[in-house]
Amino acid sequence: MPTLTKLYTMQEASQHNTKDDCWVVIDGKVYDLSSYLDEHPGGDDVVLVATGKDATDDFEDAGHSESAKELMQSFCIGELDTSSPIIPELEISSKKEATEYSQKLVDLTKQYWTVPAAIVGISVVVGFLYMYKKK
Repeated sequence: MPTLTKLYTMQEASQHNTKDDCWVVIDGKVYDLSSYLDEHPGGDDVVLVATGKDATDDFEDAGHSESAKELMQSFCIGELDTSSPIIPELEISSKKEATEYSQKLVDLTKQYWTVPAAIVGISVVVGFLYMYKKK
C-alpha cells in the first residue's frame, strides 16, 4: 500500500522562506529545514536562497554526500503537488494601471516642458547679445 504524504504547491512552499520557517523543494519533495539551518555546513544563506523554487539543481551541484542525502529524508514533510502549476501565474499589470502610468507620464511632460524651453530661450538671447556686442 502506498504511503500517503501531504501535498504542497510551490506557492505554499515559497511562503516559508525565513530563517525561522524554511522549506525547500528538492526532487519533488518538500523539506522543512528550519531546525537544521544553523547546522548546515554551507551556512543558512545557501539554503535560504534556494527557497521558493525547485532547488534540485542547486542541491545536486553542491555535491552532497550520501549521508547528507540520507539525513535530508528526516526533514521531508510532503511532496510537491504536480497537478498545480509549478510557478504561480502572476498578473503583470492591468490595462487600467498602464493607462494611469501613461497619464502620469503625459502630465509630467506637460508640467516640465518649460525648463528645456527656458534654457533654449536664454541661450538664444545670450547668443544674440554676444553677437551685437562684437559689432
